[in-house]
Amino acid sequence: MGGMCAARSRSSLFAINPLAAKPGFAPHSAAAETLREAIAHMNFVFFSPHFPSTGTEFCDRLKKAGATVLGIGDAPFEKLDPMLRKALTEYYRIDDMENYDHTLRAIGHFIHKHGRIDRFESLNEHWLDLEANIRTDFNIFGIRTDYVQNIKKKSRMRAAFRKAGVPVIAQKKTSERAGAMEFIRRVGFPIVVKPDSGAGAAHTYKISNQAELDEFFRVKPEGMPFVMEEFIDGLVVTYDGLVNRDGEIVFASSTKYDDSIMDVVNKDKHMSYVCRPQVPADVAEIGQKIVKAFDLKERFFHIELFERKDGRLVALEVNIRPPGGYMTDAINYTHDIDVYAEWANMVVANKVSGDFEGKYFTAYASRKDRYTYRHSHADVLAAHDGMVVRHNAIEPIFSRAMGNYAYQLRSTDPAALRRAVDYIHQEA
Repeated sequence: MGGMCAARSRSSLFAINPLAAKPGFAPHSAAAETLREAIAHMNFVFFSPHFPSTGTEFCDRLKKAGATVLGIGDAPFEKLDPMLRKALTEYYRIDDMENYDHTLRAIGHFIHKHGRIDRFESLNEHWLDLEANIRTDFNIFGIRTDYVQNIKKKSRMRAAFRKAGVPVIAQKKTSERAGAMEFIRRVGFPIVVKPDSGAGAAHTYKISNQAELDEFFRVKPEGMPFVMEEFIDGLVVTYDGLVNRDGEIVFASSTKYDDSIMDVVNKDKHMSYVCRPQVPADVAEIGQKIVKAFDLKERFFHIELFERKDGRLVALEVNIRPPGGYMTDAINYTHDIDVYAEWANMVVANKVSGDFEGKYFTAYASRKDRYTYRHSHADVLAAHDGMVVRHNAIEPIFSRAMGNYAYQLRSTDPAALRRAVDYIHQEA
């Protein structure tokens, strides 16, 4: 890694700069007066700031916190959200974000023009390896190549969970039938099979018998490492928050899902969850131990636990990113804060605005085009005037899990919120 892509033309890698004398030979820069205003002590390169869309919020708050925000992405500059364009001091467009040499060239340009790069982040699990490699090659603060697999691979997370002294799920990493059978003899059916690396419920299956196991081995992607886990009859609860560069948790929140995320994706069911105003004591205890065991610093974290039907918690996985979808907005509605700004202030100045207190329960409830609903969109809004804080269509790429349309509602009364979610999901 690290070699430049000499065979490619320079103009194919750079965005056209409408302010430049020779279009095609320099990345896009903001107007000169904007550059003069952007006086910052931190150069922050945000990789893929345009996707997912929450990148716009994070970049905007970084600029407001005093950072010089530099973007690398594959979208044309003029197609970026106006808020994002305003937040970026400079944007470097590349054709192929999977091509490491293209990113190397962008970083080299930024260093030549702006000086040392202080941070390189995407806040997106897909780019964990690329981020670690860039940080290692350019000596940038953050997780490097010698550690990234510990927070990327589910099989390695178990070692840190054990170090933390928290309950863990029985698991075996194997891609072979013999290993699978040995694990099943130990824990019995059903089991859950999922990729060793990766976010979400893609390629995650519940296998209940020998026939389903045979089918899995027939269709599984060639060469993809899998882990097999015991099936837990329960729901996912989260421990989400911010840990500063001293390793101190400075904000925490917790969400509980209403159904299995795996079933939502594989059975095309509704997604709903509730962000709670207080973090349950047992969730906080386990979450804090996990953050310490992984030695996380200056990160958003999203820790997933299983809550068994008897109430016991079991560690599932840790992600060093914000919670997905619209969960950051649910956090904001629940605590009446701007978590994007809190993250930015933590990164730039290693501080947040103060102690936080949850005020509301906030629910997310999806609708899917394949269902016919008893109550119209207008009915939903009219029946829950004052509770609905956001409603919007979902990008198609996320719709299998998150639905085609979603509502977020908040209330101090969790029972009223539950009735509202049931009303939204009621079919004709």
